[in-house]
Amino acid sequence: MSVFGPVVKVHPVVLASICDSYERRNEGASRVIGTLLGTIDKHSIEVTNCFSVPHNESEDEVAVDMEFAKNMYELHKRVSPSEVIIGWYATGFDITEHSVLIHEYYSREATNPIHLTADTALQSGKMNIRAYVSAQMGVPGKTVGVMFTPLTVKYVYYDTERIGVDLLQRTRLTTSRAKGLTSDLSQVAGSAARVQDMLTTVLAYIEDVLSGKVTADNSVGRFLMDLVNKVPTISAEDFENMINSNINDLLMVTYLSNLTQAQIALNEKLVLL
Repeated sequence: MSVFGPVVKVHPVVLASICDSYERRNEGASRVIGTLLGTIDKHSIEVTNCFSVPHNESEDEVAVDMEFAKNMYELHKRVSPSEVIIGWYATGFDITEHSVLIHEYYSREATNPIHLTADTALQSGKMNIRAYVSAQMGVPGKTVGVMFTPLTVKYVYYDTERIGVDLLQRTRLTTSRAKGLTSDLSQVAGSAARVQDMLTTVLAYIEDVLSGKVTADNSVGRFLMDLVNKVPTISAEDFENMINSNINDLLMVTYLSNLTQAQIALNEKLVLL
């Protein structure tokens, strides 16, 4: 459930970092917390990075290493100046009383920060990701409380992150849960096969529309027209020559990299003699 508000876009590297910090948590710790980094625009909040923050938590109190959080943020700014503090995360399914205290600290570091929860214990059978924004409630001049309102969460990725996500998905099909990186040529072949499958699906849809089996969709037609217009006008012979030239360049780079690795390994062995 979500309300009107900014859409929270989460990148895969953030989820991987949260899971890694949870697996490396101190003995006896029930959850981990950390700082969320990213960018903010008018309609969305994009979470592109994060780092864990040491803390101690008991039933009566919570202590967070604020100095560590500040130092880590300063180091991140040197690498990615565009990323700012946009909130914090915590593993677990529920929002606790201590979450309100931690949220107050991040309210001093960012304007209207978000709170991201990740159910790393898989209490509902999967790792639910939820985002909240806080709002004060109560009578002015009297006791004021904090209410966490849910936001819409979407998963986005860069092209480089997609490679890692695809590799992780392939590990589900192996009993050892391990999968090695594929070669450059294998990636090219896989991409070409996926393009061919998509073209087959498009052609089947067009044939069904022409034969009257499927009702034509104007929006799909517009997308197909845009796709056709983006295809450059080039002859089959020139296209084949261009592909062969790129493949030759790729083979040359692969050969040189393997040769460099062999020379480095040989040099290391000669040094040890």
